Parts: sequence; structure tokens; C-alpha cells
Amino acid sequence: MESASTQSFSRHAGRIDLQRGLLQTAVYISSPNCDARPQGMVPELIVVHGISLPPDEFGGPWIEALFLNRLPPDVHPYFATIASLQVSSHLLIRRTGEIIQFVPFSMRAWHAGKSTYAGRERCNDFSIGIELEGGDEIPYEPIQYRSLTDAVLALCDAYPTLSLERIAGHSDISPGRKTDPGTSFDWPRFRAMIRAEEAKR
Repeated sequence: MESASTQSFSRHAGRIDLQRGLLQTAVYISSPNCDARPQGMVPELIVVHGISLPPDEFGGPWIEALFLNRLPPDVHPYFATIASLQVSSHLLIRRTGEIIQFVPFSMRAWHAGKSTYAGRERCNDFSIGIELEGGDEIPYEPIQYRSLTDAVLALCDAYPTLSLERIAGHSDISPGRKTDPGTSFDWPRFRAMIRAEEAKR
């Protein structure tokens, strides 16, 4: 059962500031790892990711550091292998349900890499990336599903080119190369939450 604080947090569905391309309920920390979408390109896909730094450890400052190009390579052996990467996502949903935004939705975040969706390559061009703090085999927190549901519904309300049917995992668009959000991500649960919220409208 969710706590009272979790319930109050999850009831506050986010809204999008279209002029700035920001989720109003998110903490905004600007990442340099983004650029303009190709001319005429709009968000048409939402990609769900999973990330933890170090792997399967939660709560530290390292995801933000990675997205800001400030990850110290000498703090953990794994960091030395990724510290030079220039990556980002639009949103990060912490284990607490807190949402941090790194890239405006109008911009192209560097989250998908080599990828294909419905025959289209370069998914970064037309997608929004949402990272969940987690591991492939570690259950995500209930409040993360709530925050993800709220964010996705807000995005679909704000951008008519997005659809609840066009949501994919990183492993779906980069099969064999990526495994996140992993077997621990409960797609039926997430889709049921989306349907339940839609039914209330």
C-alpha cells in the first residue's frame, strides 16, 4: 500500500508548459547532451528506459552526473567505462517517484542510440525518452509507475502526435543491444494504470 505522502504526490498529474517544453511537476536540470530535432520532426514515440549507477544501486547523484558530463571515472570501476559518453533523457523518474527533466520535449535528447521503431531508424529524432531508476531484474517501485503514468498522460494531452499505443521499451527499439527496462518492468500493470486513468476522463 502506498503511503499518504506517496498518494498525495501521485494525485498531482503533471502538465506541460508547451512554450518551454517542460513538465511543470518536474525538477529541471539542463543537460548539454541534446540538440534540435530535424526540421519538421515532432515527438511520435515514448521510450521507457531503466538506469542505475552503479548498476543495481540506487539513490546516488551519479545518473544526474552522467547526463551532465560530470561522472567521475575513478569513483567506481564501471564509471570508467561510461564517463566519456554524452547521453541524456528527457525525464528521469527516481525510486521515490520524483521526476527530473534534463531536456525540453521540443529538443532531441540522446537516449536511444542506434534504434528502429516500426521501420523508422534514429528514434531520437521523433521520440521522448523516460528513464526509470532501476535494474533489469529488480522490481520498480509502485510510485514510479504512478509518476510514469502521470507523465505519459500529460505528454499525450500536450502533444497530439503522441499516442498511448506508441510506447516502447529501449529493448524493443534496440533488440540485442539493450535490455532495459528489463523483465522487472511490469508492462501489463503500467498499461492497466493507463487504461484506468483514461476511464476516469
